Amino acid sequence: MLYLTKVCPKKRTCLVSPNEIAAALSKKFVLSVSELDEIMTALSNENYIDFVVSESKMGYYYCVTLKKKGLSFEQDNKKQKKTFGLLVLRSLFLATVSFIFGMVLKMIFKG
Repeated sequence: MLYLTKVCPKKRTCLVSPNEIAAALSKKFVLSVSELDEIMTALSNENYIDFVVSESKMGYYYCVTLKKKGLSFEQDNKKQKKTFGLLVLRSLFLATVSFIFGMVLKMIFKG
């Protein structure tokens, strides 16, 4: 989805070949054309994109248009990462406070 948000201009249709998507994602994933078809269908079902498969002399292409949910995907992803980071920091802070409080209680009741 991140690749599609970078490639497709806002509220316009763009042509993307499965080979371009596979090449862009090859650093992290190895995908076949049938797997890409399933992923594109799933993204369409989840209201991220509208897409149509197009055959031409040049080969097999997807005509992709980002929907509202797809346009806000990057912002939502950043917000989710920030929320997760704050949750981790809060947990570390509470663990530290709990440890210090435990040490203080040990010192009080020991002597």
